[in-house]
Amino acid sequence: MTRRDEKSWSPYVAGALTGIVLILSVWVADKYVGASTTFVRTAGMIEQQFAPDKVKTMEYFIKEKPIVDWQTLFVAGIFIGSLFAAVMFNDFKKQAVPPMWEKRFGPSIPKRAVFAFLGGAVAMFGARLADG
Repeated sequence: MTRRDEKSWSPYVAGALTGIVLILSVWVADKYVGASTTFVRTAGMIEQQFAPDKVKTMEYFIKEKPIVDWQTLFVAGIFIGSLFAAVMFNDFKKQAVPPMWEKRFGPSIPKRAVFAFLGGAVAMFGARLADG
């Protein structure tokens, strides 16, 4: 057993706790936990800086205002919390190509970047398609 395994959470415990947070979010705040809407709203906020009239007339942004709300803070909290945990457990490291990827697909940074972008685009498309 490596040192990393000793400080890892059980995926079952982490999954159960996540499920409890999701249930409490709906029960207490009547809000579903999600992130995909935040990315679309952030894109709208950025686009507002360049073409504010266009954003005001887009059907989606009439319904979902491009604003900073609880979901935006939730997504920021995920980033800040994971960064804090990685630094706290001395697990933070900068790497463009993780060892597992390099072993399977090679050390190419551009190849990794393209596939990471495409994977994110597919995941975002699926989330938006599911109205997430």
